[in-house]
Amino acid sequence: MPVVAGAFSLVMALGPAAPAGTAAAMPQPLPSGATIPLGGGYMGAGYLSDAQSFTADTRQIRFGAEGSASTQATQPGIDVSHYQGTVDWPSVKSAGIKFAYIKATESTTYKDPTFSANYLHAYRAKVIRGAYHFARPGLSSGAAQATYFAGNGGGWSRDGLTLPGMLDLEGGCSGKSVSAMRSWILEFSTTYKAKTGRDVVLYTGPSWWNTCTGGWSGMSARSPLFVAHWTGASSPSIPGGFPYWTFWQYTDSGSVSGVSGAVDRDRFSGDGARLLALANNTL
Repeated sequence: MPVVAGAFSLVMALGPAAPAGTAAAMPQPLPSGATIPLGGGYMGAGYLSDAQSFTADTRQIRFGAEGSASTQATQPGIDVSHYQGTVDWPSVKSAGIKFAYIKATESTTYKDPTFSANYLHAYRAKVIRGAYHFARPGLSSGAAQATYFAGNGGGWSRDGLTLPGMLDLEGGCSGKSVSAMRSWILEFSTTYKAKTGRDVVLYTGPSWWNTCTGGWSGMSARSPLFVAHWTGASSPSIPGGFPYWTFWQYTDSGSVSGVSGAVDRDRFSGDGARLLALANNTL
């Protein structure tokens, strides 16, 4: 089955308010000039702000050699953080959700307060899940952040229910040049693979990737692409340097039984067997 290429999402600078009754960790302020408080990052937290100043790549999906990737063939998923509060994972599973990415860490000091419960209960409900790290390239090295992520939820095991960890890249270029950002991402990727045996998934989109890395093709052979593009279109736009997408975040305002309020909705580009193969590293 194909893996399609797509555009990425980065949301509002401070993110949505936590649902009523949610014990969300208070974000810590970043150094002056930063827009998303430490602890406030999540998949899509920089999408709108990035899109205001970055130029998107308007190319459309390119099908790979494995065939066509219609939305009917894709597997439905969600991504969550502490902003979703307590998630009823058996209800999520019953609603037909096949996979979930769950926020684990930021920088080298912050762990999402709902990660452990979400990760465990998704596993018990038989939802294939993976952890993600919200990148802070301006705060510490890629190696340091990959080490922290791998040791605080980003590990991997071949158990049929664990996806490789994901690196969330959005919210500005952190004052880094194109070459420096490429080096930071490569260092994170290399360190993560050394510690887990898996290539990290990259969440980004044309706006951020084309600006901050110059449409770099250096990760396309290493990392599956998780692209964010909030649209009702049948396919997303593609960041430069990637021939196809593997995951697509297509809305930040989805609804799923078991999650209170809005939740990001995602797709995997292949069928259930392909999703399981990615989880088990047997592709």
